[in-house]
Amino acid sequence: MAEIRKKIRPEIFELVESGKKKIDLRAADFDIQEGDTLILEEWNPQTKQYTGRKIERLVDFVLKFRLDDFGQRKEIEKNGLYVIQLGVKLNGKTNRGENG
Repeated sequence: MAEIRKKIRPEIFELVESGKKKIDLRAADFDIQEGDTLILEEWNPQTKQYTGRKIERLVDFVLKFRLDDFGQRKEIEKNGLYVIQLGVKLNGKTNRGENG
C-alpha cells in the first residue's frame, strides 16, 4: 500500500480534521487506490509554505471519472459539479423506486 501526500488549504484542513468533510475531490493526475494512505499536509497559500500540520487517512473508496462519462459535459462546464457526502439512512430503510 502506498502513501500519497497532497496539499490542503487551512479552511479545508479544519473541515477534514473535525470530521465534517469525509470526501476529497482531486484531479486524477496521480495513482491512488483503496488501502493507500492519503496524507493531507496543510499549505498556507499566502505564505506559500507548509504549516507542519497533517492528517493521515486510510483510503476506503476511489471513483475516477471523466466529464464525458456523464454525457453532460456542457452542463458541467457551465454549472460545475456537486460533491455530496451521504449520511446515515433515514428510518433505516432504502426507498428504492419511491419519488424518483
